[in-house]
Amino acid sequence: MTHCNTKARISGALIVMFAGLLAASPVPASSVTLKTVMGDVIIELYDDVTPETVVNFLNYVRDGDYNSSFIHRVDPDFIIQGGGFTFIDDVAAPVPTDPPVVNEPGISNLRGTIAMAKLGGDPNSATSQWFINLADNSGILDGQNGGFTVFGEVTGNGMDVVDAIAALPIYNAGAPFGELPMIDYPGSGPAMEENLVMMDVVENSENVINEFEINQGLNDTWYNITTDGQGFFIITYPELKTMFLTWFTYDTVRPDESVPFMLGEPGHRWMTAYGSYEGNKAELAITMTIGGVFDSSEPVPGNTPDGTIVVEFDDCASGVVGYDITSINSQGEVPIQRVVSDNIALCESLSEPVAQ
Repeated sequence: MTHCNTKARISGALIVMFAGLLAASPVPASSVTLKTVMGDVIIELYDDVTPETVVNFLNYVRDGDYNSSFIHRVDPDFIIQGGGFTFIDDVAAPVPTDPPVVNEPGISNLRGTIAMAKLGGDPNSATSQWFINLADNSGILDGQNGGFTVFGEVTGNGMDVVDAIAALPIYNAGAPFGELPMIDYPGSGPAMEENLVMMDVVENSENVINEFEINQGLNDTWYNITTDGQGFFIITYPELKTMFLTWFTYDTVRPDESVPFMLGEPGHRWMTAYGSYEGNKAELAITMTIGGVFDSSEPVPGNTPDGTIVVEFDDCASGVVGYDITSINSQGEVPIQRVVSDNIALCESLSEPVAQ
């Protein structure tokens, strides 16, 4: 009689099953951000499991084909769909499409996943259009038309933005916009840009090799064109590979009459940051100053370390300031550009690699 080691066989089976699960599980690598008027949606892409689909999608992103596009379809409790149309100068136009990509099914269409849209009866017909699953649609989509290729997933609080889009009123604006979500639409007349869920799609910086180098030509005043009453002043020290930044605001409230100096408000905050840089990115430690009045001999009430700022430049004219302020538990990003363009030519010449 042959004796069977049941425990060993079960253990071996579990190892094989676990290895199979690992092989089938997607590992996100690249990522993009859908920068919509309702908020940002970060999507991690499954480069390892659906490589052809990810390359196809990123080609559209890198070509800027999804910029000034809009979510053109919402099917509540099912999907939101985009990637098909742009809206420029009050005209809707199809996104120019590349050749269709081969179908790569295998990952389930669960809530929060992004998948390629395609023509009925043709599994290998996906081009530019994609959709985000609002629910577990695996029972409907995983086996239909060869299976719909899931190539990424929404991360962080991105589904809050997706759900907000899905909750917008839906209008029939005629084919192909029979399920069009709209913002503050009066109910009649042509849709304007402010009525649509407009967006740009950008590849996140960790995927992009940016050859731009921080240099002394960036020394300038900077601002964010979408806000009023704030600005940045940046100084670089190339010999030390360090940067100094101030983030300042303009007074919006007149100080109390008892304050002898009328330049500043009691309790006013201002911020400086200092640290090192490499390539196109600087990582700076924040010092937050609380209180203080200009042209006053009174000492500043508070001046303490208070978080971090990361400045990342796209080129000599634009960049992003990311901040994490500990004392007020505030995080975010501010796009910046130069106030004047005088130093751009100098900056561009200094940013080119120098032969060693």
